Amino acid sequence: MSDDRSFLFLVGSARAGGNTEILARRAAKELPRGVGQRWIRTAEVPLTPFVDRKHDGEDFVPPAGNERLLLDATFAATDLVIASPVYWYSVSASVKLYFDHWASWLDQPELEFKARMRGKTLWGVSALAERPEQAEPLIGTLRKTAEYLGMRWGGQLLGNGSRPGDVLLDEGALKAAETFFADADSVRLEEVHAVPAPAGS
Repeated sequence: MSDDRSFLFLVGSARAGGNTEILARRAAKELPRGVGQRWIRTAEVPLTPFVDRKHDGEDFVPPAGNERLLLDATFAATDLVIASPVYWYSVSASVKLYFDHWASWLDQPELEFKARMRGKTLWGVSALAERPEQAEPLIGTLRKTAEYLGMRWGGQLLGNGSRPGDVLLDEGALKAAETFFADADSVRLEEVHAVPAPAGS
């Protein structure tokens, strides 16, 4: 893996040091020393409620504060890792709000959001207490987001855990974490044709 790669880990857990973060950090340990890593817990950079201004005739408000911080961090990364537990079959509320703000960034031509996201790689890491198939809606959300923006889909790392530290008992997940990012340079951009925009964008 080349040293010019830069990974942004967005941790959307409701508690620090939870099973999802443990699993993500286990996978990140295997990244080469020269590859950049930045970790942001979404709970520590709260966003304002998303307001859709696309059709109300008002000028867009340039991103500021935590929104600007997350936008700049997103642009600076070559690889974006969404580390979110499975909450009600999908990503956490803070991660969903982050994605909602993408709709605003897409509607501001001066940001060139879609062009600047194309070619980046999106990854997912999640812990859940149920069967793996219960994570399918979450995986679908991330995969379709990558497809719409012309990003590469790196894949999803899943682990089992409910109480703090439970994921450390999931030997299969820990083993998978060791090689999760190993083929990051060979992830291919999937062919995408007429992927519809997310609702509300």
